[in-house]
Amino acid sequence: MIKKEFTLSIFTEDHIGILNQITIILTRRQINIESITASESAVKGVQLITLAVKTSDEMIRKVARQIEKIIDVIKVFVHTSEEIVYQEIALFKMSTKSLLSGNTVDHLVRSHNVRFIEITPEYMVIEKTGHKSEIVRLLNELEPFGVLQYVRSGRVAITRQVKEFHAYLMEMDGAMRTAKDDYGMQVRQ
Repeated sequence: MIKKEFTLSIFTEDHIGILNQITIILTRRQINIESITASESAVKGVQLITLAVKTSDEMIRKVARQIEKIIDVIKVFVHTSEEIVYQEIALFKMSTKSLLSGNTVDHLVRSHNVRFIEITPEYMVIEKTGHKSEIVRLLNELEPFGVLQYVRSGRVAITRQVKEFHAYLMEMDGAMRTAKDDYGMQVRQ
């Protein structure tokens, strides 16, 4: 089984327990979540859960179909890394003294495009936005200076396609209206 990285965009109603139901499906199939984020979507009242997982083409299709069967799930989209634009964010807390030696700060800003969030006499908080590999590379460079704290977010992703969820909602709305019209005609006959 050849494993690839996939990003699942799961649009759900905003109800308690939905994430638990999704993780149970993944656990049963022994799929580890590499990254997870949850947020509002562009549609009011609809939440977006973004999961990054590694599995096979066949398994991801099965999992997506099974997740879509959950009552509160509206739609699941599966994407490869080439089909999305994605980023993660990391925060690094470093000793101010350690970073002020030499030209370390200048090097960080120029080579990693970092942003300084907070600077105090005791510590600095540095932000790096990018792909996981870029963040890990920066972490490796900072470790000799003594990383006091480090945290990385889950993947935030949007599709390269011009339309996706909105088009799906429009199609569903059209299908529902057609079904109501068909039902209305049947009742009148």
